[in-house]
Amino acid sequence: MPDPVTSPPEIDLDTPVLDRHDRISADLRRRFDAAGTLAVNLISSPGTGKTALLTEVLAELVRRGHTTAALVGDCATDNDAQRLAASGAPVRQIVTEGLCHLESDMIVTHLDAWPEADGVEFLFVENVGNLVCPSSFDLGEGLRIVLLSVTEGEDKPRKYPQIFHSSDLAVITKIDLAEPCEFDRDAALASIEAVHPGMEVAETSARRPDTVAALVDRLVAVRGSRLSPTPASR
Repeated sequence: MPDPVTSPPEIDLDTPVLDRHDRISADLRRRFDAAGTLAVNLISSPGTGKTALLTEVLAELVRRGHTTAALVGDCATDNDAQRLAASGAPVRQIVTEGLCHLESDMIVTHLDAWPEADGVEFLFVENVGNLVCPSSFDLGEGLRIVLLSVTEGEDKPRKYPQIFHSSDLAVITKIDLAEPCEFDRDAALASIEAVHPGMEVAETSARRPDTVAALVDRLVAVRGSRLSPTPASR
């Protein structure tokens, strides 16, 4: 008598596809919190000027005496890491070999082999230039920043709502080019507000030290608030 046909194995559809990634991200967040490190995930489309801005932000933090480091992700080349190194901060490149976003295990692998980044006050992760894929991948960051350039169009937040909705701060870049680009500031702010009501917005230019200093002030304040002890309940 032939053996009865066995039933196919059951698949638990409630188990998240990204479960392993999420566990690593949670471990990273605990690691950063324990070290007093504010991890900042920078996300934008290509060409927003985030490398130029980050170079100035790193240099300003170094000038103020803060320990800081940066990981930068790209599909190929270490060009951005070389540019960021001009800030004086330790920098490492993550080459994704075509992958359109960074993942938490990549962060762990590079940090474990990089003693210079151990226990820094600020760790910046410059994600691969992309407004879609990185929005779904938590890297254990304490602050997620999405960048929008004046050259891109004021409706970018409405076109890519998920990343603007999931970010903590929107940074408008290249404001020194706002006038020649006929940038409509009010329309851009309205687009951000429509997608993420009440979202904080910073307006910056890598060529204007005052805007870089103001952004650094915000970052320092965020880290300070995370380190402040919670008042005891009465």
